[in-house]
Amino acid sequence: MNSAARIEAFLEMMSAERGAAENTLASYRRDLEDASEAIGGGLATADASAIRAYLDDIAARDFATTTQARKLSAIRQFFKFLYAENLRGDDPTGTLDSPKKGRPLPKTMSEAETGRLLDRAAQEASDSGPDGDRTAALRLHALVEVLYATGLRVSELVGLPVTVALRDDRFFMVRGKGDKERMVPLSTKARTAMRAWLAARAERPAFAESPFLFPASSDSGHLSRQVFARDLKGLAARSGISSAKISPHVLRHAFASHLLQNGADLRAVQQLLGHADISTTQIYTHVLEERLVRLVNDHHPLAD
Repeated sequence: MNSAARIEAFLEMMSAERGAAENTLASYRRDLEDASEAIGGGLATADASAIRAYLDDIAARDFATTTQARKLSAIRQFFKFLYAENLRGDDPTGTLDSPKKGRPLPKTMSEAETGRLLDRAAQEASDSGPDGDRTAALRLHALVEVLYATGLRVSELVGLPVTVALRDDRFFMVRGKGDKERMVPLSTKARTAMRAWLAARAERPAFAESPFLFPASSDSGHLSRQVFARDLKGLAARSGISSAKISPHVLRHAFASHLLQNGADLRAVQQLLGHADISTTQIYTHVLEERLVRLVNDHHPLAD
């Protein structure tokens, strides 16, 4: 079995046994095929020195440390698989060091900016206009309200089943990474925006039978992440917010940051975001630190 076949076997295992999402599998494929090509097509038989040389090469080409770490993680998981399946008698990645990387603070938006964005989306959704424009505005309003109310990953948001909106509950279940389900809250504004979108959606015969809340004529059958990101940037520009400052992921970070700023518990935010490990959620500890400093300064009897 050559390296290409072993990469395929690894990806099949990740899909079947670990429930890896399509985006995750595509990322593993790119990283492993890139490494295999750089090493001369023989990744599965490479030794530690060959893999180290590859990692040194991508570091010399100024790849971000996060990208280097991701590529090394993919290679490590690949060799763990080969070792577990007795396709190789050793793991050459065991002695390799991970690239040192800082943990940059996530981009986010202020509550005032987020309010402006949502108000603009609501205004555009309520304005009368050509049918196509109004439908797109109602869809975008529902998307941004639901995203800010729930903090969903963009892939979770665009792939929501229509049954989520039909129940009209204050909470709904979402299936996230690793096929795990979690419960997320839905604000009154988000539910109202979804009802308006459902009404518009029902008037489009091409959409009416779709199982997705946000259907589209794409391979997946639902709105793509890229189209939503483009529409969101356009909305930001019309709201007087730099389009470079916003993305669906930034709104997810705003959801988490604003919860913490207003007293939410870090563990609760971890559950809402669907983080398997609280260490991932701890990128938001700067928000907690700011809140604690403010708490002491405002309420401690000896504070100036």
